[in-house]
Amino acid sequence: MSSLDLGVLVSGSGTNLQAILDAVQAGRLDARVRVVVSNRAEAQGLARAAAADVPTRVVSHRDYPDRPSFDRALVGVLRDAGVRWVVLAGFMRIVTAELLDAFPQRVINIHPSLLPAFPGVDAQAQALAYGVRVTGCTVHLVDAGTDTGPIVGQRAVPVLDGDDRAALAARILEQEHALLVEVLQGVAAGRLRVEPGEGGRARAHLALDGGRDGGQGAP
Repeated sequence: MSSLDLGVLVSGSGTNLQAILDAVQAGRLDARVRVVVSNRAEAQGLARAAAADVPTRVVSHRDYPDRPSFDRALVGVLRDAGVRWVVLAGFMRIVTAELLDAFPQRVINIHPSLLPAFPGVDAQAQALAYGVRVTGCTVHLVDAGTDTGPIVGQRAVPVLDGDDRAALAARILEQEHALLVEVLQGVAAGRLRVEPGEGGRARAHLALDGGRDGGQGAP
């Protein structure tokens, strides 16, 4: 087992980042958060990182003329910090090939739905509007599409009578925290396999604790 050298990208409150930091501190995740980067100087995630003595950087997307040039700046910060794996933890920017090619199959995202259902923004509201009885969260590797990369792990969350968006989002978020740490520890333990799938799409397989397979192919 080798410790993961993580770079975490955040845009907001950073609760998934906090789950990572807490798990590292408690010895449940064999990882080092090398740097936390935000495109927003006011992001609470930066304060969470600073409280854990983790280096932080602000790279504002407004300082760059386009997405590729912004991502090139991110790659420079991440590489300078010794990052090997990148976690998008509430990072509200679409990443480009500049970042994905720099960390091939090593960019991880957490999404609040059971993908491929409800990709994109506000998946919780999408689930409520559609009337599903079960939704959840997904950890996946990032590719060039929108929430289309190989699925590494998922957790189901019931939609309860009377749920509004806030109540459902809070219930999903609890499971996001647990699932993200579980997946990252599986990666640290060398249990992630990525292989070609049908149509040239990659498939991810992660053997979780107890031998369960937490992954499946991308849709």
